[in-house]
Amino acid sequence: MQFINLTDAELVHAYQQGHEQALSVLINRHKDKVYTTLFMLVKDKYLAEDLFQDTFLKIVKTIKDGRYSEQGKFLPWAVRVARNLCMDHFRRTKMQVAVTLPDGQDISTLMGTSELASDGLERRQVHECVRKMVEDLPDEQREVIVLRVYADLSFKEISDLTGVSINTALGRMRYALINLRKVVADKQLVLR
Repeated sequence: MQFINLTDAELVHAYQQGHEQALSVLINRHKDKVYTTLFMLVKDKYLAEDLFQDTFLKIVKTIKDGRYSEQGKFLPWAVRVARNLCMDHFRRTKMQVAVTLPDGQDISTLMGTSELASDGLERRQVHECVRKMVEDLPDEQREVIVLRVYADLSFKEISDLTGVSINTALGRMRYALINLRKVVADKQLVLR
């Protein structure tokens, strides 16, 4: 059976019918977004890897136990499982959630920046500057940026995941962008 062209729902069903390869295809399809979300929330490669493993172990157990209800939203559900495991970890260790953007990639698009010409050093400096600005955002604003940009969740999915209204999620993103733009203006930064 060819699994690569199946939808997430079809892959879950195939896995429930005993086709182990369907689970591999499902995990490979979404592993980058789930891992990146975890990494950005915990700022630690090894912890992110551990939580990533725990996330997919929990996903497998939930599917095997027949407790997964397919609503065409596997990725948002997987990200919610990952986020909840993250929050459980922080509750246990009483650490403050902080976000580090890996290499600062993509976050600059939130502020209308574009790819710099050819100067790699300048690009790294811009990315580091943007990463630090995002880290300084209030937790709720930083979380919305991570879930929107890296997990590629819709605002509806973010609102469901975080337990706030869509308007609140949109508002948090709006204030995050306002705060980022204000820092750029105050420091007279030039991000290209």
